[in-house]
Amino acid sequence: MAKQGGARGRKAAPARGGKRPVGAGSTRAQPPKRQQKQAKVVFDAAPEVEEPRTFRLGAVPGATPGKWIDAWKQRMPHVPLELIPIEAAGQRAALEDLDAALVRLPLEDDTLHVITLYEETPVVVASVDSHLMSVEELSPADLAGEVLITPDDDVLGPLDLPGTIAPAFPPLATTQEAIATAASGTGIVVVPMSLARMHHRKDADYRPLVDGPTSTVALVWLRERTTPDVETFVGIVRGRTSNSSR
Repeated sequence: MAKQGGARGRKAAPARGGKRPVGAGSTRAQPPKRQQKQAKVVFDAAPEVEEPRTFRLGAVPGATPGKWIDAWKQRMPHVPLELIPIEAAGQRAALEDLDAALVRLPLEDDTLHVITLYEETPVVVASVDSHLMSVEELSPADLAGEVLITPDDDVLGPLDLPGTIAPAFPPLATTQEAIATAASGTGIVVVPMSLARMHHRKDADYRPLVDGPTSTVALVWLRERTTPDVETFVGIVRGRTSNSSR
């Protein structure tokens, strides 16, 4: 009898183009899962916000802080500077409500920081028609026989001017009134040069008084209120730049 199926016992060959069956015991390497890199988020610290504030600077009549105020505006544009006019007679009391002030010395007080700034030359103010205005400068001896008007807001104190005459009229309250009276030819007034310029009149003029009492202008503030803003203004007054060390 002829044998049938000569291929008995052979494993069937996979169909051409077909997939090879995977046995139960075989393992195929799985591609590694792609690890997703998580972006690192960095939270910057919020910038420190300064509280709104104003730098209050007092100034007696005649003080000229203009150049320092201009420098402050350039260096501290976020802090407005308010200029507060104060009277020399009440300058100490005014400091309680100010960050700092330009005052006239003397001002004796251990609770204050004092930085002397400059000395002001005294001048004699008189009518433009006065014989005193015919020279370039005056000495105390030149004032003998003149009526010396001293207003209540005088900043120079007692003057050593022998030969001058006290006015026959009541004391005048302000330097402005005293200069107006002197302009009429009634007498003379001795003041720091800045006040003569401040109260300038066409009918009055002034001349420097040689060896006369000077007036000292200073920057002062309360010791217990030495703030960074005060230190910045002190640096400006002393000519330090924003990059200078204190």
